[in-house]
Amino acid sequence: MDLKFGDVQETALIPLAIKASETARPNARIRDEKAKEIIDTLGVDVSKYDPFMSHEGVVARTIMFRDEIKRLLVKHPDAVCINLGCGFDDKFSQVDNGKVQWFDVDLPDQIAVRRKVYEDRERCKMMDGNALDGAWTDAIPDADEYIVIMEGVLEYFSKEQVKICLNMLCDSFKHGYLLAELHSPFLEKNGKHHDAVKHTNATFGWGTKSGEDYIPLEPRLSLISEHSYNEEMKKYSIRGKIFAVIGKNMNNRLAVFTW
Repeated sequence: MDLKFGDVQETALIPLAIKASETARPNARIRDEKAKEIIDTLGVDVSKYDPFMSHEGVVARTIMFRDEIKRLLVKHPDAVCINLGCGFDDKFSQVDNGKVQWFDVDLPDQIAVRRKVYEDRERCKMMDGNALDGAWTDAIPDADEYIVIMEGVLEYFSKEQVKICLNMLCDSFKHGYLLAELHSPFLEKNGKHHDAVKHTNATFGWGTKSGEDYIPLEPRLSLISEHSYNEEMKKYSIRGKIFAVIGKNMNNRLAVFTW
C-alpha cells in the first residue's frame, strides 16, 4: 500500500483511527479491517484522534448508518447507493445484499488517495464528484430508488452550502433517500472544544436543532426519522448513559429524508 501520512486528511484520520482501534479489540462492536490496515501502514501515533467520547460516537454512527441502509435495502434491494464524501469509508462491505449498485464519490484528490487503498469492485465503483456540483450525477445509472449517504460531510458545510447540496440531489435524482449526519448549534459554536476535531484545522458549519430545519432549504424533502447517537452510545457505558442525559441535545444525529 503506497500510502503516506500526508496523503490522509486529518478529519479522515479520526474515523480511521477509531475504526482501527475498535477492530483490534477482542469484542469489537464494529469491524473494519481496511481501516486497521491503513492505520498500520501509516505507522504513526494517532491516539489523539481516538478519545473516548469520539470513539463511542463513531462506533454508534457506524452501527446506526449500517442498520438504516440495510433496512432501506430490504425495501429497495435494487437501489443505487451513493456514499457522497466517502473518504476512506467502506459501507459497501457492511451492507452488500448481492444486488445493490454502489458508488463511492468524493473530490478528485481524495479519490486519488482512496485508489491507493481500494480497487473498484463489480458493483462498487469509485467516482470523482463534488457535493456542491451535480455534474458527476450524469454518470450514475437510472434507478427507481437512490440512497444517498452523507456521513461526516454536511457538518462542515455552511447553511448556503447545505442548500446547494440538497437542491442538487433533488434535481439530479427523481426519487430517493438521504441519510445525513447532522449536528447541533452548540457544536457549531463550540467545535474548537471537540475532543478529536480540535486536533485538526477543520471547523464545524451550520448546526440545526432538528432535521426539519432542512425542509425550508429544499421543500421537496420530507423528514422520515431522526435519532441521536446517544441512543446507541448509552447501551455500552456509564459515561454514554450520563452523556445521553446531560448532552441530550448536543450529540450528532442520523436523519433520514426522502423526496
